[in-house]
Amino acid sequence: MADIEELNKILERAVNLKNFLKGKERIQKVAKFVAEHYRENVEPLGYKAFLVGVDREACAHYKHALDQFLPPEYSEVVYTGSNNDSALLKEFHLDPKKERQIRKSFGKLDQMPKILIVTEKLLTGFDAPVLYAMYLDKPMRDHTLLQAIARVNRPYENEAQEMVKPHGFVLDFVGIFDKLEKALAFDSDEINAIVKDLKLLKVLFKNKMESKAPAYLGLIERNFNDKDVDTLIEHFRDPERRKEFFKEYKEIEMLYEIISPDAFLRPFIEDYTTLSAIYDVVRKAYTKRVQVDRDFQAKTNALVQEHVGTSPLYAPDDIVPINGETLEMMKRRKSGDSVKVINLIKSIEKTAEENSDDPFLIAMAERAKAVQESFEERQTATADALQELLEEVERNEARKKEQAAKGFDALTFFVFQKLTEAGVTDADTVSTKIKHAFTEHSNWQNSEAALRELRKKVTFAVFSGVDDLDQVTGIVTDLFSILEKRSS
Repeated sequence: MADIEELNKILERAVNLKNFLKGKERIQKVAKFVAEHYRENVEPLGYKAFLVGVDREACAHYKHALDQFLPPEYSEVVYTGSNNDSALLKEFHLDPKKERQIRKSFGKLDQMPKILIVTEKLLTGFDAPVLYAMYLDKPMRDHTLLQAIARVNRPYENEAQEMVKPHGFVLDFVGIFDKLEKALAFDSDEINAIVKDLKLLKVLFKNKMESKAPAYLGLIERNFNDKDVDTLIEHFRDPERRKEFFKEYKEIEMLYEIISPDAFLRPFIEDYTTLSAIYDVVRKAYTKRVQVDRDFQAKTNALVQEHVGTSPLYAPDDIVPINGETLEMMKRRKSGDSVKVINLIKSIEKTAEENSDDPFLIAMAERAKAVQESFEERQTATADALQELLEEVERNEARKKEQAAKGFDALTFFVFQKLTEAGVTDADTVSTKIKHAFTEHSNWQNSEAALRELRKKVTFAVFSGVDDLDQVTGIVTDLFSILEKRSS
């Protein structure tokens, strides 16, 4: 009898707890908090989140509440439905196809939803490394809790997006983490290996700032003057060295974003800001396409703007006009040769992008890219790389004058120049024929049939000025390799 009474008391407490957790006013407050926390702390990192309700009914209520603070497409509810469910629960039933689509989309950074509202389903066995935050509003124990934590703790790296996620983040609304050893029936060391509270993250941040940062900070001698920037570009020419630095920095940055604005960080602010500025210089110098909105995470960005601001330096991503003034402009600049090399490469690439109908500039950008690769692999000395790029600019100015003198458009002159280099007789007439062929088959980029017909006409045009079939094939192949890059 006593056992039954004890069981009834446990069940009553469980029912009371569930009712408390599902209280309308409480759900409203938690949903508002989750929405604000996600927007301010998780979304800027680029990651996704789980909101774990105590049961399916709580999940349904959370969806209604969350939609008041975030766009409805931000969140989806995922739980197992039943025919006997209430109208509220049936509102969020999913057919298998729709659920598969939600799971798949959630695993991708650039797709909705950003938050999944769950209670049991997906807490175990669901693999989505982009999941970073778990808003936990459900009592859990032992393996269930451990596996749920494991969901957010999956490491994630995305080199293209420059994202490093060494661990996840759990925000506990029900107090499980206050008595973690009771909630997890495991050895303390085992728990600590999986769950790190803020104290341990602070230790990790301190260790990294003391052991990893000094080697990078030592590269700066004069508060980011021209010599410092040049030193950084020289030091990080090696791609593997850059990769290691980017990974280390991103881990430190993520720790800072989680810990900030804790007073613990005060002694590290100056060094962390300098480290961030170093990252900014190296990234702008060597990243192929800098995403402006991903320069830094939110709190770091505010810190860098406050302490560094806008620098008057010739930054490595400064774009200079590629024209007759370029050579004089580069001579007047006080920046080092390494910075000038990067400036010119990026400027040539930018000019080619903005003039995508000019095959000469596309070919020039390809040659600049080859110079960059040789420069980064230290096969070409800095002075030689700079000289090659300046010669490219001079060559471009010379061809613009010749093109204007002949009255050719960019395509016709490019073809004329290629034919002349190949020793084709009557290159003027042949290049004009080829221009007409391109005009006639203007949709060649989108049609296989048009491309085949165009290549045939170009081949016949070249053949009229060249007797050697192998040479004809080589010229046509070379032409199209550049022209197809122009159209892509």
